[in-house]
Amino acid sequence: MKKQSDSSSKIQPLADRCLVRREDEVAEKSPSGIIIPDTAKQEKSKIGTVIAIGPGRMSDDGKIVAMSVKVGAKVIFNSGWDNEVDTGDEKNEYFLVKESDILAVIK
Repeated sequence: MKKQSDSSSKIQPLADRCLVRREDEVAEKSPSGIIIPDTAKQEKSKIGTVIAIGPGRMSDDGKIVAMSVKVGAKVIFNSGWDNEVDTGDEKNEYFLVKESDILAVIK
């Protein structure tokens, strides 16, 4: 696992789960330059960076299937209130998501 410098380093995902830090990409202005007020902003981005990964899922024959996503990958993921993790870091939001909840890797 890659070394982490914040409180998220205390979290080691199990099985096929990943710890993802949400990237804040909320636009303050529209492409034409109009300032977007907080009340009109869309929901938070579901784009993030993988901070830590588990060993992988267990197959039907008892072998571990390695994770296809790697630490440091920028991903699009399904987020929800049930997978948000409180790490004590007030600047960043973290989510513990299954590998199947990662929809795409951004290259």
